[in-house]
Amino acid sequence: MSSDSRPTAAVATTIIRSSDSAWTLGWADLERHRELLYFLTWRDIKVRYKQTALGVAWAILQPLAVALALAVFLGRMIHLPSDDLPYPVFVYAGMVLWQLFAQGLTESSNSIVNNERLISKVYFPRLLVPLSAILASLLDFVISLIVLVLFLAYFRIAPTGAVALFPLFVLPVILSSLGAGLWLSALSVKFRDVRYTVSFLVQFWFFATPVAYPASSVPVNWRMLYELNPMVGALDGFRWALRSEGAFPAQSVLLAIFTGTALLLTGLYYFRRTEDTFADFI
Repeated sequence: MSSDSRPTAAVATTIIRSSDSAWTLGWADLERHRELLYFLTWRDIKVRYKQTALGVAWAILQPLAVALALAVFLGRMIHLPSDDLPYPVFVYAGMVLWQLFAQGLTESSNSIVNNERLISKVYFPRLLVPLSAILASLLDFVISLIVLVLFLAYFRIAPTGAVALFPLFVLPVILSSLGAGLWLSALSVKFRDVRYTVSFLVQFWFFATPVAYPASSVPVNWRMLYELNPMVGALDGFRWALRSEGAFPAQSVLLAIFTGTALLLTGLYYFRRTEDTFADFI
């Protein structure tokens, strides 16, 4: 009997370990999977409008319908103040940012559970899943901005140089929606009833946000506590940029960025700390 004395090729083994610190973002891992982020984002966009009669027109109709309803019932009938802006412009500008926040929060909070088959079979940075949901929401946001330009043209409101600060007001919206989405998406893996509280949370957050009313109507002694809601500073700053009148709402904008950052950092910490168990519980 002859024996084969040829050396056998070594089999490469890759061992995947989580980071020692939950505070690390894992930039190198995210960079290696950047193409996957693109495909996940594009998939979310296609799935959202697949087999819909109106397609991306829903991105216009949803905030526009709510804004018109508020303009009729609260603007015309109750005559709520609107900080020197025509009430339709005031409320639609608020809906543009609110829609970005609400949609990003809703989609990202359900993203891990909705991708359970992918997560339980393939390794990739789990952070890409809620992040792709936020990025997909930006498409609707850009489309809504086009309609806002039409509103400004109809009411003959000429934007000033203050609109250059617009990214500053969008920043806390993205930070807070992603931060809250990371918290809820990680919690929903172990506690499935969390996903049923998202709609209630969004509704409650809507009434705590000055979409249909100005933040100036809140009593002064409650203002600091009220402005801990990051959406308050975002909307205040955005509307200030449209009319560019009065003092810049520095306090509310800075608080919005601070609380949005804090929400993101704590959500990122909890998500990274628990992501190793996602495949076990999901």
